[in-house]
Amino acid sequence: MNKTEIAEFELATLELLKTVMDPEIEINIVDLGLIYELKYNGENEINIDLTFSTPSCPLGETIITNIKETIAQKHPSTHTNVNVVFEPKWTSALVSDKGKKILGLKY
Repeated sequence: MNKTEIAEFELATLELLKTVMDPEIEINIVDLGLIYELKYNGENEINIDLTFSTPSCPLGETIITNIKETIAQKHPSTHTNVNVVFEPKWTSALVSDKGKKILGLKY
């Protein structure tokens, strides 16, 4: 794959991840600003840096499992690594305008 195809794959995968919801507040993890980075190596591996709104997120493992299952359904031969990070710290400023509207926040 060339750089353009990789970028398109990454964008399409982010769109796919909009179907993964935070089970506590029923907003997708992309619009919630939980995905810090998504990189595809052009072959068979996706690396995702993900955060949670709090380090003690009780449903963190559920979200990670849902990410991996969602990608595997679309791309069964692709391996997904999910790295949980807490730097930078998540804030409501990371929520998309769409997410802010859903949550009733100013945007």
